[in-house]
Order: sequence, then C-alpha cells, then structure tokens
Amino acid sequence: MKCPLLTLLILTLAASGCSRDAARNAASAPTPPVPVTVSPSTEVRMDRTLPIVGTLFAKDSATVAAEVEGRVEKTMAEFGDRVKEGQEIALVDTDTYAALANLAAARVQQARAADVAAGHELQRQQELRRSGIASPADFDAAVAAADEARAAVKAAEANEVVARLNLERSRIRAPFDGAVADRVASAGDFVKSGAPLFRLVNDAVLKFIVQAPESYAPKVVKELPVVFTVDAYPGRRFEGRVFLVSPQVNLSTRMFDFGALVPNADRALKAGTFARGELLLEKDVPTVTVPLDSLVVGSGVSRVFVVTNGVAASRIVRPGRTVGDRQEVLEGLRPGEQVVTTGQGKLVDGSPIRIKE
Repeated sequence: MKCPLLTLLILTLAASGCSRDAARNAASAPTPPVPVTVSPSTEVRMDRTLPIVGTLFAKDSATVAAEVEGRVEKTMAEFGDRVKEGQEIALVDTDTYAALANLAAARVQQARAADVAAGHELQRQQELRRSGIASPADFDAAVAAADEARAAVKAAEANEVVARLNLERSRIRAPFDGAVADRVASAGDFVKSGAPLFRLVNDAVLKFIVQAPESYAPKVVKELPVVFTVDAYPGRRFEGRVFLVSPQVNLSTRMFDFGALVPNADRALKAGTFARGELLLEKDVPTVTVPLDSLVVGSGVSRVFVVTNGVAASRIVRPGRTVGDRQEVLEGLRPGEQVVTTGQGKLVDGSPIRIKE
C-alpha cells in the first residue's frame, strides 16, 4: 500500500519543480519590443497667447435724469436714436422756468434802481453833514439804507443766476455722443428732480471684460493686443488693447479681471455680446511642438513617450494650444527628441520598442 503513495508523492514534487523552472525561464526571457512609429519634436516660432472669453460692454453709459421738477413738455429722442453731446433730448416745464428767470431779471433791475436811489440819498446826507445841517441819525440811516440796497442787488443777482440755471437745466441734453438704450419718461409725465428720463450708451468704443488665472498676473499688462470673434460675424476678427487690469484676485475663482478697449466706429458690435478670443502675450516665441497623436492624457496629466536607445521613457509635459495636427508643448520636452506617435497603448516606462517605417 505504501509504494503507490510514495510514487504519487515523488511525481507531484517533480511536477512542481518543473513548473517553477518554467516560470523562472519565462521571467528571465527578454520582453519582445513593441512596434511603434515615432516623430521628432520640432521648434517653431509661435505667438504666445492666452485664450479668453468675456462680454462686451459700452465704454460709457449714463442714466439721464431730470435736474428740475415739472411736467415733461416734449421728448426729442427715442429708443435706438443716436444723439450728439449737448443735443436737446427733452424739455421739462421750460415755460415756467423761463417766466421765473424773467421775474428774477426784473427783480435785479428793481434792486439796482433802489441801490441807485439809496446811493443818492447817502450822498445828499453827506453834503448836509458837511454843512452841519444833517443830524447824525439821518446820516446813519442813509448809510444803512445804502448797504441794504447793495446787499439786495447781490441777492437778486444770485436769484437770477439760479433761475437761469434752472431754465438751462429744464432743457435736457445728451452728456456724450451715443445711442438711446431706453426712454423712461414720456410727454405729460410729472417728474421730480433726479427722476430718470433716458438711458444712454456710448457704443463707439466698447469694453471687452474678461478673466485670467492668477498665474498670468505678471504677464497681463496694459496695451497688450486682444483679438476676438463674435457669433454674429463668423470669421471676422475684432481687435482691441488692454486698458485696465484689476488689482485683486477673486478669492472664489482665483481669477482676476482685465478689460480691453475695442473701437466700434461702424457700430457692428453691440454691448452685451458674448465674445471669445485670445490675448497676445508675446510674439514669435520659439516653441516646441509634437504631433497631436503623440500626446497621452490620463487623470488630468499629459505625457508623451520619448524614445532613447531603443527604450520608451514616459515624460510628463505641459501642453499649450493645438494648432492643426500639432500640439504646443510649453514644458517637459526639447526640440529634436523622438516621441512615439502610435503604439503608446502597449507601452510602459522602460518598454523596449521597435520602430516601424
């Protein structure tokens, strides 16, 4: 009975030993090279830009309000009309304020006449005093009357200035060249001082307001050019220049605002339009590019496989823009290095490779 069991045990141990030997032989066998295609990274001169999106706003906008109270006699501008600086666009009770201005002018004339009469009386009292006829009380009264008359003239003149100013303010004028975005009041409305009448925008120049990551803070400066497009004009490129940069970063988004002034003489662009484009940071910068197919992206990390002495090495890179079938590489690669363009799915760091034609 013992002989068969002993024989079975010997055969099992022998099989196990053979399996271990086979495994060791397999592990020590060389890994077959992975067939790949490669292409060199190349250096080209490209503009360094920052992609941006934002909104166009009117450079100047104002709510034109009544400066005096009264009934709106007439409005001379409507929604969408273009107006010039100083152009009359509404009248507020001008007849009443004209009458008040005339009344104030008449009171000035009255006060001046009284001043002249008081001056003559003072002169007469001075002559009588030199003759010893006038009493001190009469002379003092004449001096006081002359002073009061002069003060009355000044008060009347000040009232006339206010009346003339109110008459001028009753004629509502455009504060700048622009367009009427909204007309709030109509003829017949009674308005108080400060009540809105129109909303005007200056759309001859627009502001393109966008945001940039805080890492670009040292690079975004005034006068840098901005190029953008809008959906209303496919293929047409509009240009502007940076004119303001926010001094602070938004704590929630870690972004900061900056704005570019955009000439809009033909009024093609409208305030409130969404736009996308790029900020030109530097011109003709030597830039490394690789074929787009060479880039491997995973878990938020971009990498390429660089071939050195028949072995593929994984290299983390920082990609930039995509230009046609080429990928801009900002960091991690030198010009002339060979990168794998096909076969990356079978590669790990250190894999031997065989370059296919």
